[in-house]
Amino acid sequence: MATVVAFHAHPDDEAILTGGTLARAAAEGHRVVVVVATDGRVNDGDGDRLAELRASATALRAHRVECLGYADSGFGAEFYPDPPGRVRFARADVEEAAQRLATILRDEDADLLLSYQPNGGYGHRDHVRVHHVGKRAAQIAATPRVLEATMPREMLTRVEHGARLLHLPAPYGREVVRTAYAPASSITHRINVFRFAQQKRDAFAAHRSQIGASAAAARLFAVLMRLPPQVAGLMFGREWFVDPNLPPGRVHRNIFE
Repeated sequence: MATVVAFHAHPDDEAILTGGTLARAAAEGHRVVVVVATDGRVNDGDGDRLAELRASATALRAHRVECLGYADSGFGAEFYPDPPGRVRFARADVEEAAQRLATILRDEDADLLLSYQPNGGYGHRDHVRVHHVGKRAAQIAATPRVLEATMPREMLTRVEHGARLLHLPAPYGREVVRTAYAPASSITHRINVFRFAQQKRDAFAAHRSQIGASAAAARLFAVLMRLPPQVAGLMFGREWFVDPNLPPGRVHRNIFE
């Protein structure tokens, strides 16, 4: 059996991008470790998102959860100053952060690291930093393989268009989608997680503070939670990755291929 370490920017990213894949890996007998760079708090008054992360990890049957201890950098034009006693992840020294992650990789003797693409998916500054830190940590720890979590850009375009027609909040705006994640032709791994869609939905539901962050988010969550299991499986039944060391073309069905 293998050990997979999933490195994410914030609590809830693990469920959105890799929840089904992690649940499948755990069900197949592999060791699953979730590491987040930040505690998800932009302001010190924000709730305990790490408790939500632990609940999410339990739903996914992960074996270990760690946080590197950085502060959330926030999304948007304004880049807030560092809070007292903490550094926002997007300002973190890459080498220092990579050493923290590499310690976990070595401790776990990780076979595979799940990280992000250079564009951070949708351009979030913390997600971009995850790419650089994850890449460097894998080098330091001599982790054999890295897969970068992604989504097909064409699918997101369709979702954004459909959401507008149905007057529902889209996950990403039209301008973001144009350059978000990856073209379908560049994806090297498409993972069937249909049987684990309920676990993924449960993991997502654990992040209550984010679900209620806005009226639009609460409305979208209510719609998702009412979906019949088969429909949820169809919606959440695939996850995607790019192996930066493989040429595009052949699509693999297992993260350990």
